[in-house]
Amino acid sequence: MTHIYNFSAGPAVLPKEVLAQAAAEMLDWQGSGMSVMEMSHRGPEFTSILATAMRDLRELLAVPANYKILFLQGGGLAENAIVPLNLVGRKAQPATIDFIQTGSWSSKSIKEAAKYANVNVAASARDEGYTRVPPQAHWKLTPDAAYLHICTNETIDGVEYAFAPELAGDTPIVADMSSHILSRVIDVSKYGVIFGGAQKNIGPAGLTLVIVREDLLGAALPICPSAFDWSVVAAHDSMYNTPPTYAIYIAGLVFQWLKRQGGVAAMEKRNIEKAALLYAALDADDFYLNRIAPENRSRMTIPFFLRDESRNEAFLAGAKTRGLLQLKGHKSVGGMRASIYNAMPIEGVQALVDYLNEFAGR
Repeated sequence: MTHIYNFSAGPAVLPKEVLAQAAAEMLDWQGSGMSVMEMSHRGPEFTSILATAMRDLRELLAVPANYKILFLQGGGLAENAIVPLNLVGRKAQPATIDFIQTGSWSSKSIKEAAKYANVNVAASARDEGYTRVPPQAHWKLTPDAAYLHICTNETIDGVEYAFAPELAGDTPIVADMSSHILSRVIDVSKYGVIFGGAQKNIGPAGLTLVIVREDLLGAALPICPSAFDWSVVAAHDSMYNTPPTYAIYIAGLVFQWLKRQGGVAAMEKRNIEKAALLYAALDADDFYLNRIAPENRSRMTIPFFLRDESRNEAFLAGAKTRGLLQLKGHKSVGGMRASIYNAMPIEGVQALVDYLNEFAGR
């Protein structure tokens, strides 16, 4: 049987060890006689799963003690509304939110935030086709902004920040890290809020992570639903409403798997190696094209185009016969995209590289 490698952008590949453990525990979690899917979220079995997942995530990311970790629902897309609903109330109304526009997801964030505050696009790479992060020296920031919003890895466009912005004053930075969280070492203290959907590097769809500095809690707008008010969720340890229990369970297994791999620093080394291998194949000649500035090329989500796009369907068909799945690019940009998240082994990247070379006739 052909070995399958799934390059989907999300929901995405999960570690086989995690899937095997979940399968083994499906009908009976650790002698409880219950599947995690059917447990009471307030029973001792699930509360232990939740507490362990929270503790392991804090350890993996070295989250400081003055930050709360929240497990929510709604995905990263919902956070585009939930973030301003929680943060713009810190300033006199109407407040202003600064944005750096680097691709499709930050553009969605800008559109949604405009419902709740004034929006200042402090810098944009739109005119350049979203091929880089605008240099921070060119950002035109608002002196008293409620916060600065950035998307540190643009899943569709393949643009990744290679730096953490440094701001004067007390403007907090909000970072959408949905598609590269836990793939590289970060200094959480440089951000006021980090959020991300779990369905790329963490687990199945349905769980959203928010890491928020405690001093930013308690300023939600009156129109903010209670279930999305971070101070309410924090006060109830992410149990204000029924949480996505099975998604949290799988995320917890992924966190344990990451710890067994050596943690985030070890994973970052692997990811650098995988990305370098794939980019080298794409850059070998002009058969393939990646349009992203080298310093902003994503390690996780790598879009590319065939120079002769009339061969796209043949490329995808050949990839499928070799067990290389989900390589078609997002419908908004076309081309191809290989998502090589933490759970993608280097053997999968090598198999894709071998096919790239074969298809190019090298």
